[in-house]
Amino acid sequence: MSEKLQKILASAGYGSRRELEKWISDGRVSVNGKMAKLGDRVTLDDTVIVDGKRARLPAKDQRIRVLLYNKPEGEVCTRSDPDGRKTVFEHLPKLKNERWIAVGRLDINTSGLLLFTNNGELANKLMHPSSSIDREYLVRIHGAVDDEMMKRLREGVLLEDGMAKFSDIVPGERVGTNGWYTVALMEGRNREVRRLWESQNVEVNRLKRVRFGPIFMPSYARRGQWVELDEKALNDLLVVVNMRVAKKQKRLLPDDQVRMDRQLKRLRSKGPSSK
Repeated sequence: MSEKLQKILASAGYGSRRELEKWISDGRVSVNGKMAKLGDRVTLDDTVIVDGKRARLPAKDQRIRVLLYNKPEGEVCTRSDPDGRKTVFEHLPKLKNERWIAVGRLDINTSGLLLFTNNGELANKLMHPSSSIDREYLVRIHGAVDDEMMKRLREGVLLEDGMAKFSDIVPGERVGTNGWYTVALMEGRNREVRRLWESQNVEVNRLKRVRFGPIFMPSYARRGQWVELDEKALNDLLVVVNMRVAKKQKRLLPDDQVRMDRQLKRLRSKGPSSK
């Protein structure tokens, strides 16, 4: 069964459909030796070349998989780093004829929940602003925070790239000049949580993401460890972006299932992770 070229490439993680339409128009894609054009339909048996390299297309019966990774501070969200810093991809399980796609990024000094999937269409939908998926963070602030400041942050402040605001702010424990807050926002612009607080002349000295949409960081997920979402959690995530929930997905390969079960058992045996 054939599908539009941009849809196949989006599922493989090359970008959004709109972005890939531009790639096709710009002559960056060919199919079976001929320059591709908008409207072309392909099958997974066709040879698709993107920027001179053969595209790795998803399997016909691809099982959608999503990992939750508890990112430590000090890791970068790129596949490789010219400065030799650790990357989040180093700790993920290996895939055969597929690749993990990060759902957004966390900066090097931010820790916590980061999602990965093998399905490019899902990744793009989760990252797109139109999906309006809320993210929740635990943040430690150095400096005085009063009700007026929190009101401004809820109503919106002007940053260099436009208006931004928290959808919720909940004060927590305060020790000396530092206070903990739980905040939520409906988008994921670059360093947005930090920039919102810094606009009020206070300092963020700890930041951890604890929720992405319906997915919470489990207490047993330790720093630097991954957990694969079970079928219920995966379907909850698919519903958020209006993707069809598979009634029965292709089963995991035996080796992958053993690895997943072993990882979950190992994490839970170590007890809850620390803040």
